Amino acid sequence: MNKSVSVKVYHGYGHTQNLVVYGHVFKRKAKTQQIYSNNIFVNIVHLFKLFILKPYAFVRVRLRFFEQVIDNKTEADGFFKFEWKADYDIPAGWHDVKVEALDEHGEILNVGEGKIYVPHITQYAFISDVDDTVMISHSATIGRRLRELFIKNPHTRKTFPEAASHYQQLALSHTESNQPNPFFYVSSSEWNLYDYLIETFKFNKLPDGAFLLNTLKRWKDLIRTGKTGHEGKLLRVMRILDAFPNQKFIFFGDNSQQDPEIYSSIVEKYPENIEAVYIRNIRPEKEVESRGLLKKVEDKGVSACLFNSSEEAIEHSKAIGLIQ
Repeated sequence: MNKSVSVKVYHGYGHTQNLVVYGHVFKRKAKTQQIYSNNIFVNIVHLFKLFILKPYAFVRVRLRFFEQVIDNKTEADGFFKFEWKADYDIPAGWHDVKVEALDEHGEILNVGEGKIYVPHITQYAFISDVDDTVMISHSATIGRRLRELFIKNPHTRKTFPEAASHYQQLALSHTESNQPNPFFYVSSSEWNLYDYLIETFKFNKLPDGAFLLNTLKRWKDLIRTGKTGHEGKLLRVMRILDAFPNQKFIFFGDNSQQDPEIYSSIVEKYPENIEAVYIRNIRPEKEVESRGLLKKVEDKGVSACLFNSSEEAIEHSKAIGLIQ
C-alpha cells in the first residue's frame, strides 16, 4: 500500500437497475483528524488542512460490490463516479462497497470503503439543502458564512431548532425503524467539507444520508467556498430524481438564494414525482416572491409550505400525512 495515496468513497445510492457511488483519489492529503476545540486557531488550522490536497488525475480505480468488479478512471480533479446495474436484486438498506486505486501495473495503491443506500420503492425520499435550511450558515453573505466556517467546528455549528426532530420524524414515517426513508443532502459546499458535514449532522442527530456536494477547491480558493451556480445544484437534484423515477420526493430549501426557483422549475416538469416542497423563510424581503413561486407549485397539485420555524413545518407535515 502507498500511504501517501488515499481513496475517499462517499455514501452512494440507487436500486438494482441503477447504482451510483462517487469519490476522490488523492496523491497527497493533509492529515485532518478533527480536534473539537473552542480555540479559534485550532479550528482555522483544521479547516485550512481540508483544502491542502493534491488530487490523483486519471488513475485507475476498481469498484468491488458483492461479486461485481468494475473498472474506471478518475477525472482531472481526482473525482470518480461509478454507475452500474447489479447482477441480481439488491435488498433495501445500506450495503458496503470498496474502491481500489491501482498503479499502471495493476498493483493496489490504496483502498477506500463506503456504503450505498437502497430504499424501498414504496418509501418517500427527501432532498434537502444544507446551508440555512438545516444548518445556520448565513450563506447569502460571504463574510458571515466564512466566519461560521472558520471559528466553529462540527460540534459547535448550530442547526435550526427542531430541524433535527422534523427530519427524524420524516425518516421514520410510513416505514420500518430499521429501514428509514432516504435523505439526500445537496449543498453548494465542496467535497473538501464532506467529513465536516457528516460529523456536524451526526452530532446534531440528523438522519444519515447521501451528500451531493460541489467540486473540490484548493487552499488558494478557500475564500470562495460555497459558491456555485443555479445549474450545478439543479443538475445534482435531477440526478437523484433520474435514479429513482418511481419514488415520491419531498424537497427542503430556503429562500436565501435560489431554492424556490430550482424546486418550482422541477415541479413544473415532474409534478407526479414530487409530494411536497418546504422553504425556510430566511429572508423576509423575499417572502412575497417565494410565496408566488410556491403558488405555482400548489397549482400543480403539490403541497407547499413557506415556514419561519421548524415547528410550523412539522405541523404542516402532520396535516398532509407525511408524519403519522
